[in-house]
Amino acid sequence: MRLYYHPASSSSRRVMLAAIHMGTPLELTEVNLMSEEDRRRLVTLNPNSKVPVLQDGEFILWESCAIMQYLADRTHGQTLYPDNILLRADINRWLLWAAQHFAPPIGVIVYEHIWKGLTGNGGPDPVEIDRASRLVAQFAGVLEQHLAGRDWIVGDKLSLADLAIAPALTYIEQAQLPVKHYPKLMAWLARVAELDAWKQTEPVW
Repeated sequence: MRLYYHPASSSSRRVMLAAIHMGTPLELTEVNLMSEEDRRRLVTLNPNSKVPVLQDGEFILWESCAIMQYLADRTHGQTLYPDNILLRADINRWLLWAAQHFAPPIGVIVYEHIWKGLTGNGGPDPVEIDRASRLVAQFAGVLEQHLAGRDWIVGDKLSLADLAIAPALTYIEQAQLPVKHYPKLMAWLARVAELDAWKQTEPVW
């Protein structure tokens, strides 16, 4: 299986975290998102022109959380995505929550503080940052409440849910993400940060 990815992409990091933790072998192809030629190649694999993309023979799969689920189903003996239907439903709930609610406003703040300047699109827009910060506060509050009395998002073990949610916080320092005043969230993130897979996928600045 081949993964088209970019090491600075938090969505790519989701997949890499799961694959490394499960010991799932992947052939890696880094996509230069600043290259027009690489972008043209990427859109032939994913019409959304986004990474990551998984190629397994003739089968092409995009959307990071879907790729995580697929890799888990392809990996014998993995524990991140158990067969129990109730646990899977709970994990699926948090994967969708991460993609729909938590990650998008964080992505806005990361863009405004980091990628916008690096791509020559000007400085941070305080209006956009304020709008996104209010959404981050709303959903970080949901996660903070959920983590009361818990070490992990679902059940009592690390799961795909943790590895889908945590990468949004990759640039917590560089992007000044407004989440440090949530103690349960920060304690949970510290547990994720102790994973070998997290350390191996840390972007290099």
